[in-house]
Amino acid sequence: MATKFTKETYLYWYELMQLIRQFELTAEEKYKMDGKIRGFFHAYIGQEAIAAGCMTATRQEDPFVTAYRDHGLALAKGVSPESCMAELYGKATGCAKGKGGSMHFFGKDVFFFGGHGIVGAQIGTGAGLAFAEKYKGTDHVSLTFFGDGAARQGMLHEVFNMAMTWKLPAIFICENNNYAMGTSVERTSNIVDIYKLADAYEMPSDSVDGMSAEAVHDAVTRAVKRAREGDGPTLLEIKTYRYKGHSISDPQKYRTKEEVEEYKQRDPIQLVLNTILKNKFATKEEIEAIDKRVADKVAESVKFAEESPWPAEDEVYKDIVTQPDYPFIVD
Repeated sequence: MATKFTKETYLYWYELMQLIRQFELTAEEKYKMDGKIRGFFHAYIGQEAIAAGCMTATRQEDPFVTAYRDHGLALAKGVSPESCMAELYGKATGCAKGKGGSMHFFGKDVFFFGGHGIVGAQIGTGAGLAFAEKYKGTDHVSLTFFGDGAARQGMLHEVFNMAMTWKLPAIFICENNNYAMGTSVERTSNIVDIYKLADAYEMPSDSVDGMSAEAVHDAVTRAVKRAREGDGPTLLEIKTYRYKGHSISDPQKYRTKEEVEEYKQRDPIQLVLNTILKNKFATKEEIEAIDKRVADKVAESVKFAEESPWPAEDEVYKDIVTQPDYPFIVD
């Protein structure tokens, strides 16, 4: 079974997707069973091929920004599992000093500009990141991720108009997992093919199989090339599926168990693993070694989080941007 991607690419995809999957499953367990994690929690389980394909199609310096389902993309960009788990625990060693929690992972040093809790707000931030790269004269490309629910926000249209007018080096990626918070795409708009929203602005767009790391890589590669050459933005509707509820408290009454199981028949990790085994890119023992390495990383992240200190009391007033006459400390 010939492939156009290398053995190294498939092994990278497999290990990255396994890291995301196992991190999420472990964090969910710590939330539900142990009560160590509190607040909101939105798992990326099922959507791992998007993170994997985007990473191999971009450079480290290309900024990513996303919504509150942010754990997978943060890990993909290189935010350490330890600082991610510590952030979920609310510890001082977290990637947002324990102040952001699940929805607000950040990693400025790895060009990950956050999970954002306000639906659709990151679309504007992503355009701003693209404008900054254009202004500085780099050939870096901004990738902005949002869900199908956020595609209904007015911010999207304002940004699309500006991005096309200024030919910003931006890729707008709609991770369409069908249900927003719990309402299907079909019930929210007459336009069910979200990529067609770009037509009003004459923006190139495409519909992509989000369960295939190969398809994601190819689509993002095309869009990145266009942006780097100065030809402006692209909208990619990447059709995926979340196996878990919108958040950890979601009873999921809007879909059937049979539907979820049907999507799991095209599990993105299993598809990559099948290709690895069919092409003899790795032996069973080598795959087991990768799985153990991932398990060890996740276990170490839990140990790190549990042993880390809580934020100091004076941290409450730090990192707050406010008017000068307010008695808060900006750090």
